[in-house]
Amino acid sequence: MTDIPRRTAARTAKLASLPLGAAGRVAAGWGRRLAGGDGDEISAQMMQKSAEQLFAVLGELKGGAMKFGQALSVFEAAVPEEYAAPFRESLVKLQSAAPPMPPRDVDRMLAEQFGRNWRSRFTEFDDTPAAAASIGQVHRAVWRDGREVAVKVQYPGAEQALLSDLRQLSRMSRVMQPFMPGLEIRPLITELQDRMAEELDYRDEADNQRAFAAAYDGDPQVKVPKVVASAPKAMVSEWVTGRKLSDVITRGTQEERDHAALQLSEFLYASPGRVGLLHADPHPGNFLLLDDGRLMVIDFGAVARLPDGMPRPLSEMLRLALAERPVDLLAHLRREGFVRQGSKMTADEAMAYLAPFTEPMHTESFRFDRAWLQKQAERVGDLRSPQFNTARELNLPAQYLLVHRVTMGTIGVLCQLDADVPLRGIVRHWNPWIFEDSPTAG
Repeated sequence: MTDIPRRTAARTAKLASLPLGAAGRVAAGWGRRLAGGDGDEISAQMMQKSAEQLFAVLGELKGGAMKFGQALSVFEAAVPEEYAAPFRESLVKLQSAAPPMPPRDVDRMLAEQFGRNWRSRFTEFDDTPAAAASIGQVHRAVWRDGREVAVKVQYPGAEQALLSDLRQLSRMSRVMQPFMPGLEIRPLITELQDRMAEELDYRDEADNQRAFAAAYDGDPQVKVPKVVASAPKAMVSEWVTGRKLSDVITRGTQEERDHAALQLSEFLYASPGRVGLLHADPHPGNFLLLDDGRLMVIDFGAVARLPDGMPRPLSEMLRLALAERPVDLLAHLRREGFVRQGSKMTADEAMAYLAPFTEPMHTESFRFDRAWLQKQAERVGDLRSPQFNTARELNLPAQYLLVHRVTMGTIGVLCQLDADVPLRGIVRHWNPWIFEDSPTAG
């Protein structure tokens, strides 16, 4: 049996090898420097080995560890280049690759979900997985009515692995921090813990995907594969091929990157109003570009439920910031619980903190790139920055945490794409009232 390693001690040992391995390489590197080795070359080699170990350990463990790696890969654009470059390729691999589950385990899992005669539902079934993700892998098959389908099968032991990984990663967050300078790892892990349970039952994911597929049926910009069948740990949906967004990021032309960024932004801001749901796992592995230019969206295990569209308090915050009304903005932040009790934050401090985040909305087109995102990360993460103290006085109410993560994750992907995006027009189309008082409205 080669399911996800479930014994806590075994998984903890593998996760602990990450910071311990890094420490060992640092010590070895100093020894080589003292012996006269080239410092830059030694540093590059150490970072490369750390990247390789990160991918090997998180990919082998799958579960919450790999989910954590996928989440980090979205935000790598915020990390200074000297840290990010060696990790980029390894982290992007985590978005779509992992050691496969053997055929006997696939057969056993599908028999549990669809019955011992599960193969009779298909005219063809490829035992070799076509893709692998954090808690399951995908097989290509042909449904009994002739449709090509994707069959997602959950790894045995996924639930135990997820809970074990995330508990351990939470305890290790301080020693893991050096792997991603500029990011707060603990809040990311906490948010993942809160959402993991929702992703373990594929019937919930199937319901989410059906809702998106119905809302986007025949849409000229977005394609969502239709669900064919579902069970707690297995799901069958239409097979659609396309170009991976990660490939567009690394090899796309400027025109291709701009187009992908436009489609992704439109999907993010349109879906709360159109579906009442927000796709909550915005890493490049979940998006593909079809030959006709449409964006294909997959993996609906995590969603934010927004039956009334984008939460009004968040939109009101944006409206007041764009309108440059600092006094009203601070009053709104306090009223809605965005400012900690006892805070002496001033209106100007609140405005200064939020101003860069509204920058993409001030012009008809904005260039999202790594340099801009790194600047924002440094601004709020630098102990010497005034905005660092402001950030400590702010609070994000729990009901908005997932929306915030999606927004920031999408911005991370847009910066990876290094694209010009007409974000102001997109937001104005779906929430026109936000710009009513803006000095640049029109």
